[in-house]
Amino acid sequence: MSFDLAVDAAGWHGHLDAFAAEVPGLVPVIKGNGYGFGRDLLVAESTRMNAPQVAVGVYAEAVDARASFAGDVLVMTPWRPYFTGAAVEAALHDPQVIHTVSRLEDIAAIAAAAAGPIRVVIEGETSLARHGFDRHELAAVAAEVATVTVEGLTIHLPFMPTNLAEADRWAGQLLASQLQTTTFYVSHLRPSELAELRERRPELDIRARIGTSLWLGSLESLSVRATVLDVHEVTRGERIGYRQRAMPTDGNLVVLSGGTSHGLGLEAPRAVTSPTDRAKRLARGGLEAAGFALSPFVVAGKQRWFAEPPHMQSSLVFIPGSVTPPEPGEAVSAAVRYTTTTFDNVILSDN
Repeated sequence: MSFDLAVDAAGWHGHLDAFAAEVPGLVPVIKGNGYGFGRDLLVAESTRMNAPQVAVGVYAEAVDARASFAGDVLVMTPWRPYFTGAAVEAALHDPQVIHTVSRLEDIAAIAAAAAGPIRVVIEGETSLARHGFDRHELAAVAAEVATVTVEGLTIHLPFMPTNLAEADRWAGQLLASQLQTTTFYVSHLRPSELAELRERRPELDIRARIGTSLWLGSLESLSVRATVLDVHEVTRGERIGYRQRAMPTDGNLVVLSGGTSHGLGLEAPRAVTSPTDRAKRLARGGLEAAGFALSPFVVAGKQRWFAEPPHMQSSLVFIPGSVTPPEPGEAVSAAVRYTTTTFDNVILSDN
């Protein structure tokens, strides 16, 4: 019984190596669930690609990465004086951890907390409006950084068709500032935009923090496999599951590996950007209100409906009687969102 991610190693590695060759200064991002692969595997792949630096989301991830990664680790969440715990303390005393600072008062505070040399990047507040200094504050920042080593200016851009103009404005701000660094960390720029930014700003060492398009840029190399555990014939009106829901028609109940502990049935919010999107949402919402929810499991070429909400480690899926059900022990594919899914096994193979 397992819910697995199968990876065509040759195809995936080919994509990773080509991506790294196309993007000089690549800083692989390794955070959360490791984009479905798990963070340990992504650390190993970053080492294989000879990445000198990786970026993580939070301090606990930095400590985990440093256990096996020999290079520098950038923590993208800005440090705060109220952050406590063993991971924060370990990172503050690790010379290969680079911290993010986004408030003026935190510069002196992190230096005092470290009680020794400390490396930081200064974050600029972009149109994302999450963390960072306003561009007009960079002069004040430059006056405060004597107690720390500034490794660069970093910006986090929104998901937009193009972010080149905003990135270029911040590059200009860095060059005009008195910060003693020419390293510029950016996110959410396409390789072509990064190349153009380098042409416009040759004085800067531009480093691209990239996660999704790096690790998940070769979806054809990935496949999700759930195991069929049982198949039960059911008739219309028969009650099944924890909630004893009546079956709407004759068919088969397929019990599959994979449940809420794997992230199934837990959907992250998505933007609704068009009337068509809204219509689809309304239609789907009506089905869910009637007790139906579309599962990620694909049988006979179609995603099938949950018979009831998924259990912790398995799911019950209804298959109409007109469809031949899979046999116990067979593998069934699943269409998942990798950043919210945890697998029992990640299997790299050359097949």
